[in-house]
Amino acid sequence: MRDAGDTAAEVDAAFRTQRRVALAHFAVFLLVLLAVPALTLVLGWWSEGRLVGGMSPAFVMTAVGLYVFFFVLAAAAASLAATVEHRMLGDQDPDPDPDPLP
Repeated sequence: MRDAGDTAAEVDAAFRTQRRVALAHFAVFLLVLLAVPALTLVLGWWSEGRLVGGMSPAFVMTAVGLYVFFFVLAAAAASLAATVEHRMLGDQDPDPDPDPLP
């Protein structure tokens, strides 16, 4: 969000930083997403082993683990993006007076 006091250079710098953050989170997402089938090809116990209820580690990771990972990664990305935007753009007053009365 561009504030009236933000210059074009500040907005451009914030955009470039946000793009780097997004690409880094996408790389982590892609790495973990591709690790599940890669482990199936490389490790026999990943798909043949049995955990609680007779489920394989690959199934548990696909059915539950990836969704937990997606949620954590999305929360981290949103939090970092909001922090970057807050620090680089907008109101820079570190101590706003919430009570305007004397």
